[in-house]
Amino acid sequence: MNIAIVILNWNGAAMMRRYLPTLLEYSEGDAVVWVADNASTDESMQMLSSGFPQVKTIQLDKNYGFAEGYNRALKQISADYYVLLNSDVEVTEQWLQPLLEYMDAHKDVAACQPKILSIADRGQFEYAGASGGYIDRFGYPFCRGRIFDTVERDEGQYDNIADLLWATGACLMIRAQDYHRVGGLDGRFFAHNEEIDLCWRLRQLGRRIVCIPQSHVYHVGGGTLPKSNPMKTYLNFRNNLTMLYKNLPSDELGTVMRWRWFLDYLAAFETLIFNHNWGDFKAIYRARRDFQAWKHRFDKDREQMESTRVISRLSERKSFSILWMYHVKGRKTFNSLVNQ
Repeated sequence: MNIAIVILNWNGAAMMRRYLPTLLEYSEGDAVVWVADNASTDESMQMLSSGFPQVKTIQLDKNYGFAEGYNRALKQISADYYVLLNSDVEVTEQWLQPLLEYMDAHKDVAACQPKILSIADRGQFEYAGASGGYIDRFGYPFCRGRIFDTVERDEGQYDNIADLLWATGACLMIRAQDYHRVGGLDGRFFAHNEEIDLCWRLRQLGRRIVCIPQSHVYHVGGGTLPKSNPMKTYLNFRNNLTMLYKNLPSDELGTVMRWRWFLDYLAAFETLIFNHNWGDFKAIYRARRDFQAWKHRFDKDREQMESTRVISRLSERKSFSILWMYHVKGRKTFNSLVNQ
């Protein structure tokens, strides 16, 4: 099978210089490595040309963000499988083989991820993906190994192959046919929640998403970001609401959106009153306002999903409220949630 590993880069020369050598060493003979550049202003392209001439490159004319950047790049790459890989991921020996073997043997699987561990603490799961992702009834994402800010240590407790609602965009293997069948990532999102939306759409069409923890990689991820980032908060809230609007069955949409109105403003006032975080307060308010302003741009997406959906009730979209379970019940690990 033809595999294309595609790194979407924007000013990531330092990360690529650090992690590309290992990627090339452990992927040689198994895959072609591509870097699609989102109009970087650092020395990324010069560094690739001089230091890594074996890496194929695509230069985009501007920064299209994560979602549309990948869409534009992948239209130019012919492969059976794509691996969407962040530039700050360190792969391990034989990391591709378990993913490829499972995908080849299970044609009903559209996408998969390895186990994602933290580079900062290699015995701990990494925030962005851990051992596979789910959402609760109100659309809040969580993982095997990470719920909100509680990140578990990897003690083998999630080493079974598991069906997911979403796999992380930090290291996502996906069949090219499935990616293009559903139109890829939603470029209107720019960044954040776009891989959840993509995987949810595929699941509703009857395709499976899985975690293969027999493969593991290390991710720098959120450890390098400031604790509070109003733009990240804005995109997370706006895109999460948009994802719900696109994908929820009609008989649930109204109820979930009313609850989210209450929960989102509760979160906004909580961060303002208790954390004195005016930036995140304004970001949540603006996200809700902008969601209301643009949601009808996604009416055709809703109509298409309503007409093509083959599974309405997904077991990977949990029926409980993760907020209630975490903050009231005190259940802060994945196993404590599912083994009630």
